[in-house]
Amino acid sequence: MERSEVGALVRSAVDGDAAAWKAIVEGLGPLVWSVVRAHRLSDADAHEVYQTVWFRFTQHLGRLREPEKAGSWLASTARHECLKVHRGARRLVLTDDPQLLDRVSEDGEPEQSLLESEEAAAQGERVRRVWQAFEELGDRCRQLLRVLIASPPPSYQEVSAALDIAVGSIGPMRQRCLRRLRARLEARGTT
Repeated sequence: MERSEVGALVRSAVDGDAAAWKAIVEGLGPLVWSVVRAHRLSDADAHEVYQTVWFRFTQHLGRLREPEKAGSWLASTARHECLKVHRGARRLVLTDDPQLLDRVSEDGEPEQSLLESEEAAAQGERVRRVWQAFEELGDRCRQLLRVLIASPPPSYQEVSAALDIAVGSIGPMRQRCLRRLRARLEARGTT
């Protein structure tokens, strides 16, 4: 088909001309099939891609800026749809091997997965409570504890220089801050 003829047919199809639509499918259908066949899909996948391409074409029919290039649009769309099918096929490998089908899942038993997710949720709640209690401490305690939990841990000399605290005061102050934190947690029922 000539480009000018394709452009006229597309414009007519946009206006609802069924004969123009039929002429487009008959004239450009072989182009779409050639692209699909070049990707060596199974028959079922090839038919699915062919239908998807025409469906997408109907969705975009009124928005084509250059109706005379509808063939290029169809070929490009067919290629993209074929590549989608290939990508999806790489993720799914069919088998009838009984040893693979009878294998125990690497994820473990469903009950174990449920227990692990409940434990993770409980641990997340404990961590949230600890940080909530931590935020209620005074500024000085929060600063000291944040510096001391750094990785790698700083030396007491570095802590002293950073926070302007005497080296001999860091240990006792740390103990007081941790006691306050522990008391806040125990008051909330968190151990």
